[in-house]
Amino acid sequence: MGYTTNDIARIREKAREIRRDSISMIHLAGAGHPGGSLSAADLIAALYFKELRIDPRNPQWPDRDRFILSKGHCCPALYAALCGRGYFGREQLETLREYHSMLQGHPDMRKTPGLDMSSGSLGNGLSCGLGMAMAARWKQKDYRVYVLLGDGECEEGEVWEAAMAAAHHHMSQLTAIVDINGLQLTGPTQEVMNLGDLAAKFRAFGWNTSEINGHDVEQILRALDYARETDGPTAILAHTVKGKGVSFMENRVEWHGKAPSDQEAARAIEEIMRA
Repeated sequence: MGYTTNDIARIREKAREIRRDSISMIHLAGAGHPGGSLSAADLIAALYFKELRIDPRNPQWPDRDRFILSKGHCCPALYAALCGRGYFGREQLETLREYHSMLQGHPDMRKTPGLDMSSGSLGNGLSCGLGMAMAARWKQKDYRVYVLLGDGECEEGEVWEAAMAAAHHHMSQLTAIVDINGLQLTGPTQEVMNLGDLAAKFRAFGWNTSEINGHDVEQILRALDYARETDGPTAILAHTVKGKGVSFMENRVEWHGKAPSDQEAARAIEEIMRA
């Protein structure tokens, strides 16, 4: 597909907007997961504002690319991207987690236009993505499937069952992106359950791998190009910073699932927008 310097600049700006909107949404809701939303912002911006073949005017277009946010608790970043692409108006962002809102605390495909899977039960996304990719093959469709996982999520055994099956069936239309921010709910991933070398693990399961800085837009786009042009399933191992862009949230486990106060939200948005 290729990319230009204008693409890179635009994605950086969109990632900034995703971070700003994520903080604002979580602050208004009084609950949510800022750390992982901020770490994934650059990855989601690259997908929604460059990579994915989608049509906001026709969310159920049969030939669209599919995206699954397997780490569904980080949905504020996804909702911000969907809004930015025109799936719904900005007024909806102010309703995060409200009872009748289309924007629930975990993605609900019955409520939110543009979603391909209701997610949040960690470990399920890659299996569902594999099923979508297999359906594309059987239907002789060329759409691609992208699954964004957390590194803590990769402690789930189902992830590796799906990885084994995807390699066995040579699912070239499937790409897994792992947001490796090093922290999960109860502490550092290497202390909760040491994952070791995730790239080596995916290679051992028969996947192509690409290891990148998950905040470097050019590296992200290059990895997505590689995934599209390579035979077999591809895993992009994206090293990120939890809470990226907000100094007092970066690499702090307590910001995994906590809403900022009025003062904290104002400071966070100021830091994001001047970065």
